[in-house]
Amino acid sequence: MVLIGEFMLRIGLSLLLSCYGLSAVFAVDGMMSEPISPIPLTITVDAEKIALGKKLFEDPIFSKDNKLACSDCHNLEKGGADNRFRSLTNSGDLDIINTPTIYNVAFNIRFGWAGQFKTLAEQLNSSLHNPRHGNSNWEALLAKLQDSADYADAFQKIYGRQKIQRLWVEEVMIEYQKSMTTPNASFDRYLRGDSQAVSETAKRGYRLFKKYGCIACHQGINVGGNMFQKIGIFGNYFKNRDEINPTDYGRFNVSGLEEDKFVFRVPGLRNVELTAPYFHDGHTRTLEEAVELMARHQLGREINEQDRDAIIAFLKTLTGEIPVKAFYVWRP
Repeated sequence: MVLIGEFMLRIGLSLLLSCYGLSAVFAVDGMMSEPISPIPLTITVDAEKIALGKKLFEDPIFSKDNKLACSDCHNLEKGGADNRFRSLTNSGDLDIINTPTIYNVAFNIRFGWAGQFKTLAEQLNSSLHNPRHGNSNWEALLAKLQDSADYADAFQKIYGRQKIQRLWVEEVMIEYQKSMTTPNASFDRYLRGDSQAVSETAKRGYRLFKKYGCIACHQGINVGGNMFQKIGIFGNYFKNRDEINPTDYGRFNVSGLEEDKFVFRVPGLRNVELTAPYFHDGHTRTLEEAVELMARHQLGREINEQDRDAIIAFLKTLTGEIPVKAFYVWRP
């Protein structure tokens, strides 16, 4: 049954990747049964759309009064997040939830901590309208883009002489986000057959990661991001918090179902050593704390220091290479 489950997981991931124009490259050399799959070494992208999407991603033109760019919160030099407890909003206040990484986002089944967005287009639309983020709307954004000679020319080269349309903006932004993969992590090389790619300590950490049960929620190509889970299965995660905020209710805010209280999309663990602080509330600042907290509250176990450090050694092997041209296959 385990093998069947893993096979179905791989099929599901293959279908997910195909929706984004990607193809999966799974583990080889006797390691086909592993529940984690390596990130594809190459992806097919449109060079012109990526360049334009990158320009928009880094331009505060996306927000009202040009105050905030997507890259202000999703800093590509900081693991695709910003290493803050909470990001700063366009008014300079703290946001209400921790910023997740933008890297490998296309491998998630849903978007947002509560999985409130089914597509990247939905998430983009929400960010544009969100009063804490873009605080704008499509009419205002399209007018600003059309008034910009640079943007008008760039969109014209790709789409023709019509006025800039919402669909076009969504396409280039999503194409850019699809390109934000971090392949060739040392653990991926290990999965592909290079037994020397990771240390013996990291190998032991991976065995413990599976033995303790972490793998139940953190598997697949993104080592997470493909399911929902309650935070605090075996203990009250919020016990030592000053108060419970509306965002702490997770998917309950989406579904209204009592059983969805404190349920969140399981975060992917790719590049996790770069994305502190952790969890939706940003209250956990180190990997040591995060592993201990997850063992206690999600698995009902106390973890000793030696096992904890071995698991962290494994987690650090999930850090991949930042997106570079070498990993792209340009679409003609």
